[in-house]
Amino acid sequence: MAEKFFDSWFYWISQFSLFCWLKVWLRFRSKGSENVPSEGGCILAANHVSYLDPPVVGAGIHHRVVHFMARDTLFSSKLGRWFMTNAQCIPLDRTKGDVGALRKALSFLKEGKVLALFPEGTRSVDGEMQSAKGGIGFLIAKAGIPVVPAYISGTFRSFPRHARYVRPGRVEIVYGKPIKPEEFMSFGNDREAYEAIGKLVMRRIAELRSNP
Repeated sequence: MAEKFFDSWFYWISQFSLFCWLKVWLRFRSKGSENVPSEGGCILAANHVSYLDPPVVGAGIHHRVVHFMARDTLFSSKLGRWFMTNAQCIPLDRTKGDVGALRKALSFLKEGKVLALFPEGTRSVDGEMQSAKGGIGFLIAKAGIPVVPAYISGTFRSFPRHARYVRPGRVEIVYGKPIKPEEFMSFGNDREAYEAIGKLVMRRIAELRSNP
């Protein structure tokens, strides 16, 4: 493993526990985890419809620690801060452009870590995919590393917005072939390029829905 178990013990225990729960309650399945590089910096980009999505993204990967950018309100309590920090999440202020969070994310990636992102920024209200936020394209362009698209299905049915409990069902995630940095570099390095990068990532995620 790229990151030693001792250094990430809380993450691996949490990941295993969530994996077992997903298997039992939601008949969890994953495909294509071999597309996630075994070493080096990498971004996982997935669609977002439910609070279940982050655990699902991490549960299908057993050879890398997956780091997440999470809204800063989850760090507001002592317990929340302890859990999110030990789960190796990066706090993000979604009410404004959080330059500090982007810098920390870039630092993680340059250290050779895996960072999971939801390009849409927030959960879909109807289960349909949304457009990518502009900051995602900027981060991808500056990182210059592979991006693995991933499509999650079943989480909206089991735990949509405003649901009070998780309904049993079937949840699946498909990890696609990495999008190489060369593809992003061809767009350039300006605002229009960042938007084009976001659209490309969302298109690759959607293709996994059509061709799982």
